[in-house]
Amino acid sequence: MYSLNSAEQALFAMQNAAFQLSALSEHTGAAVEGIDLSEPVDEATRRDLNQAFAENSVLVIRNQTLTAQQFVGAVENFGDIFQQHNTRFALPECPQIHYLSNKDHYEDGKRYIPGEGYHTDHSNDAVPPKATVLLAVELPDKGGDTQYVNMHEAYEGLPDDMKERIADLKGIHVYQSKHSERKLMALSPERQKQVAQTVVHPIVKTHPVTGRKSLFINPIRIEEIIGMPDSEALPLLDELLAHAIQEKYQYRHKWQQGDLAMWDNRCLLHKANGDYDHDQTRYLYRVMLKDDA
Repeated sequence: MYSLNSAEQALFAMQNAAFQLSALSEHTGAAVEGIDLSEPVDEATRRDLNQAFAENSVLVIRNQTLTAQQFVGAVENFGDIFQQHNTRFALPECPQIHYLSNKDHYEDGKRYIPGEGYHTDHSNDAVPPKATVLLAVELPDKGGDTQYVNMHEAYEGLPDDMKERIADLKGIHVYQSKHSERKLMALSPERQKQVAQTVVHPIVKTHPVTGRKSLFINPIRIEEIIGMPDSEALPLLDELLAHAIQEKYQYRHKWQQGDLAMWDNRCLLHKANGDYDHDQTRYLYRVMLKDDA
């Protein structure tokens, strides 16, 4: 297997007996073509797909036409399914899958755009999901891209004094931070009892598969940094975010019908863009995967 971590491999393309793999950017993302995940795959292909995911952080498997149950089967090639926190979006016929739609609204009538603002999914869980997987079911004619930020690259690009400053810091994550500009849909009373109220994660995490360090921040979920007053913590978090979301650390995905895109929550931020005609529908299936660590 090849890795995209080296500059000379930025344009790599790997031929596999079951699929073709090609780079989507210099540091993040690979496209998979030539495979149909509505059918079972053999163990060698499953191993190769998982290695491609670990090395590239974003994997986009093209041209997938899947029922809800087939989507679950496809995702299980990469691990066990994680129960998502807000069950209001679960498909009645297949509750393991949640939907993302631009047709939902807040109680005040404002349109809900799922995935707005840079974040990582469910970091308020003691063991957040290792991956999020989306399947494009219906897309607008244009717009609605998803932007991914490679937090390995962002961490490695920090000056040494900042790396030293944040090395031992820990953040407290909650369902929705009081500092968040984005408003989340409220949990049901039953789910509020089941979802952890607060969890602690280090600001710098080591990836359990690759061993690379990355920033682990989430503007929507971080409530505070332990041992640091907000007057210091908030400017620090703003500085780290501004550094991380520089274009050089990003891959911007332009969705195609039938894309099955999965990304590594342990080392990426992402956000969805609402820059499309909302008379049109943007509708995707979503499943998350449990972390192996």
